[in-house]
Amino acid sequence: MKTQITQLLGIQYPIFQGGMAWIAESTLAAAVSNAGGLGIIAGGSAPIDYLREQIRRCKELTNKPFGVNIMLMSPNAEELAKLVIEEKVPVVTTGAGNPGKYMAAWKEAGVKVIPVVPSVALAVRMERAGADAVIAEGTESGGHIGENTTMCLVPQVVDAVEIPVIAAGGIADGRGVAASFMLGAQGVQVGTRFLAAQECQIHPTYKELVVKAKDTDSIVTGRYTGHPCRNVRTKFTKKLASGEKDGSLTPDEFEQLTLGSLRKAVQEGNLEEGSFLCGAIAGMIKEVKPAKEIIEEMFAQAEKLLGK
Repeated sequence: MKTQITQLLGIQYPIFQGGMAWIAESTLAAAVSNAGGLGIIAGGSAPIDYLREQIRRCKELTNKPFGVNIMLMSPNAEELAKLVIEEKVPVVTTGAGNPGKYMAAWKEAGVKVIPVVPSVALAVRMERAGADAVIAEGTESGGHIGENTTMCLVPQVVDAVEIPVIAAGGIADGRGVAASFMLGAQGVQVGTRFLAAQECQIHPTYKELVVKAKDTDSIVTGRYTGHPCRNVRTKFTKKLASGEKDGSLTPDEFEQLTLGSLRKAVQEGNLEEGSFLCGAIAGMIKEVKPAKEIIEEMFAQAEKLLGK
């Protein structure tokens, strides 16, 4: 399936694996890239030496393009911005802010820059700043979210910019891919579906929660802190939501409780203190499969639907 995105990046399928903090590392990224998509290593707030090691390991596991996601609010964002140039990473995706101050250096180094945007206004600013494409991410996605839905956001961003738009949020099969193209997108970014990839290194408890999730098992917490986050519904997230609703948890207490909770979920499968970030689409995911199989199934279904 050729689109502006496959041509821009030299990939077979116009699909990005989401840059999920603590989750998206070299094994998963390389598997997605080897399958013809764009694997992405999450920067998050991880130590620079660890990220350098992950980038180099990814290069050993694949000779295909891959990317690094930089959370611009992270204390190490500036170091990581330099690291991707030093390590000649072909693609950078960004979140939580405006990458404007790094753009010139990245472009000079030949890095393709593709920011995640939750609004038309930011998409327009990113195009002006020199972004190669944008990822329009709807509120259905897992982790930190905006308020606009994928269905509403993507066509408005497509109408507002000339650069290619990648749709993200609530896409888990070929129907979501086909719908994204009908909305004007040139590619998709998928996170939650890859939580159930064989190559995803999360704790088995995390995978089990995703595969067993129903349509009602998605919950958003943290709106009153200004950082709303979509999770799988567990006792811990219900406790957070309840404390937020009745005021028994102050925003500071909420932040204290959730500090390090994603790492506890990913590495320990800790149901008592872990935040199992996950998109609203998890109810559609029924089994664990290799990344290659996930991608090939999605695009076979999408092509069949688009062919109609």
